[in-house]
Amino acid sequence: MSDQQKKIAGEAAALRVEAGMVVGLGTGSTAAWFVKALAARGLDGLRCVPTSEATADLARELGLTLSTLDDTPRIDLTVDGADEVGPGLALIKGGGAALLREKLVWEASERCLVIADAAKVVKVLGQFPLPIEVVAFGHKTTANRIADVLLDHDIQMPARLRQADRGVVRTDGGNVIYDARCDAIHDVVRLADDLKLITGVVEHGLFLDLADEAIIGTDSGVELLLP
Repeated sequence: MSDQQKKIAGEAAALRVEAGMVVGLGTGSTAAWFVKALAARGLDGLRCVPTSEATADLARELGLTLSTLDDTPRIDLTVDGADEVGPGLALIKGGGAALLREKLVWEASERCLVIADAAKVVKVLGQFPLPIEVVAFGHKTTANRIADVLLDHDIQMPARLRQADRGVVRTDGGNVIYDARCDAIHDVVRLADDLKLITGVVEHGLFLDLADEAIIGTDSGVELLLP
């Protein structure tokens, strides 16, 4: 049922887009439904800024006009998925290994709309492992520094290097991802700040005070959430 919930959330978000807008395109399975629904609307004058090569490939295949953040530094609306949606629309993102580009696009946007299935809504962030994007050079040393910060937040498990069948997962920018199993993040603001202070950490998956609204797909339709 989660695929159907993702689909209706993506389709509902596509209805928020107007002709002539500059639209940020998120990354992941839910965002893909939005991209498909947006292309199906056939709006004139759209320019789309994708947050990953995978999203760019899909959008290009569907006939959407692509731009870059450098060419269109002001984005009207970004629509993207999330791995967890917590209180105040605090988010964990980065399951698709695009968190740095996603955050750059989000921060350049007038409005950010998060779309998700109902299971992504949580009372406390942390059950989904927190992605941390790290420069590949010396990444094991950086991981040790990350472990120290996590311990300071009573998170006992060290972050694990993300791997797939093809080996170590690399982002579109050539960085690696460490996933921190937090279980519960009690002070998201402090953890976000502490992680960004670590030399070698490029970005983390805590998206705070960025989402303006959430469209949650449910079995009975969509639910709207505000911060």
